Amino acid sequence: MRTPSFGAGRAVAPHDVVYVSLLCEDGEHTPAEHAAPDSAVGVDRGVAVAAATSDGDLFDRTFRTPKEHERERRLRRKLSRQRKGSNNRARTRAALSRLTGRVRARRADFAARTAHTLCAKNAVVVLERLNTTNMTASARGTADAPGRNVRQKAGLNRAILAQGWQGFKLACQNAARRTGTRVIEVDPAYTSQTCHPCGEVDPRSRESQASFRCTSCGHTAHADVNAAQNTLSRGWTSSLSG
Repeated sequence: MRTPSFGAGRAVAPHDVVYVSLLCEDGEHTPAEHAAPDSAVGVDRGVAVAAATSDGDLFDRTFRTPKEHERERRLRRKLSRQRKGSNNRARTRAALSRLTGRVRARRADFAARTAHTLCAKNAVVVLERLNTTNMTASARGTADAPGRNVRQKAGLNRAILAQGWQGFKLACQNAARRTGTRVIEVDPAYTSQTCHPCGEVDPRSRESQASFRCTSCGHTAHADVNAAQNTLSRGWTSSLSG
């Protein structure tokens, strides 16, 4: 049987999987104005909670169960011991792909549902401008200049990637096209260290990933909710100046 070939690329074997992306008009148009034009919300994407809003709502979901986490660890260990090109290795890769595919599907479903909820209720959704590529870069360093706290940074990187911050942003932008919502991104600097009521900036106020207690006025709140309120305030400032 002749092996099919696509364009100038490599030949595609009969057992290869080929993905085709199609773009078509769905007949829907972005509304000229949101149903609630005066509504706005700030959103903080976190590690302890996937998304927290300035209204105090916490959106979260378990994307990978403990059993799935353990199974993935075993499959990856098994894969590292198997000979490349072997049938056993192919079966292990297929099992790993099915497992990670389920996790990705849950993450995408969570992002789409949450984004729809936020955009349906609010004319403006304010997000932090996050560069996840730089944020999840390795801290290993080089032989001449080794990094510090490499294991801790690697754990944080995995937690950030597991929450799907970039996918959530894209989901909000996609949902906004159907509701007429504006999605604004603002500078995230010090939003997690700033007390929303009094404006005091102190890293000690962020007691943990989930707890915020202002060292100046004593204000207590969920750390991500406090950050989301600061994000919303910057969004209003950005809208007025823009």
